[in-house]
Amino acid sequence: MNRGGGEEDRSEGRDAEGDEGDEQGTDPRHEEDVNEEAEEGLSGGSPLTSTAGPVHGRGPPFASGVVRQARRDYASGVKTSVSMGLDELVRAMAATPLFEGAAPRTIARLAERGRFRRYRRGTYLFYQGDDAPEVLFLVDGRVQVSSDSASGHRQLHTTLEPPQFFGELGVLGEMGRTAAALALEESTAWVVAGDVFLAFLAEEPSAARALLRALARQVQSNEAFVEDLLYLDLKGRVAKRLLQLVSPSLDQLPEDGAVVPSIVTHADLASLCGGSRENVTRILSDFQRRGLVEREGRRFVLMRIGGLAKLAGV
Repeated sequence: MNRGGGEEDRSEGRDAEGDEGDEQGTDPRHEEDVNEEAEEGLSGGSPLTSTAGPVHGRGPPFASGVVRQARRDYASGVKTSVSMGLDELVRAMAATPLFEGAAPRTIARLAERGRFRRYRRGTYLFYQGDDAPEVLFLVDGRVQVSSDSASGHRQLHTTLEPPQFFGELGVLGEMGRTAAALALEESTAWVVAGDVFLAFLAEEPSAARALLRALARQVQSNEAFVEDLLYLDLKGRVAKRLLQLVSPSLDQLPEDGAVVPSIVTHADLASLCGGSRENVTRILSDFQRRGLVEREGRRFVLMRIGGLAKLAGV
């Protein structure tokens, strides 16, 4: 187990300004590195306690049925105040595509070699272009992943919810971070050195193959997005993205009344759909007039799944 002596920084994260709740972050040094507490908790002593918000069990679109069930089982057993020891961490990691079907002892071999870090709301875990010395695993909270183009345009990639690995691309490719990661709320991440992660993959071919499958699905998802830009108008892309936010598969759509689990602003949705914020706002207003979508607080509710699916061409 790595022991890091990181000092606790009590600086508060800075909230963003904006009429739709877009957030900017503070320096990533405003984190709490809890290596020593984590080591004690993972070795069977006093567990590490995090006071972050509730854990959501929704997985990425490419998660299999087995993994999605494991995520639901994990989420149902986690309280708002997360007491995370080695067994709980192993159970969380088992609910990811990387460790689908892996034996607990195999997962524990990696889990016991990392440490926990807590991040305040509005702070960056890392910036685009940073070195990538570590792989992270989101234990609780929410993290937004986005990148900036050369012209300064922000592209939202995804909002991560636990349990989920991230930050592995830079480690695998021996390159800098391709995007920035921002804590949208109080969040806790388990962190492991990149060389330790690569050594584990070399020793565990099944985990390496699972990671390759996940990366292949990510490439497939990117190709599908390019096709949408070519063949779907913006209204269809907005409808399709809303459906993808509530369902892991467009082949198995939910019932009417599905709630988008994350808070998605108009600017976020525009970035996800490849359109302007103004045009996306007009489309969402049209959807509301037609009874396709409603707002419940700051979240979208999809009232007519069939109507959205028709617009999305699915």
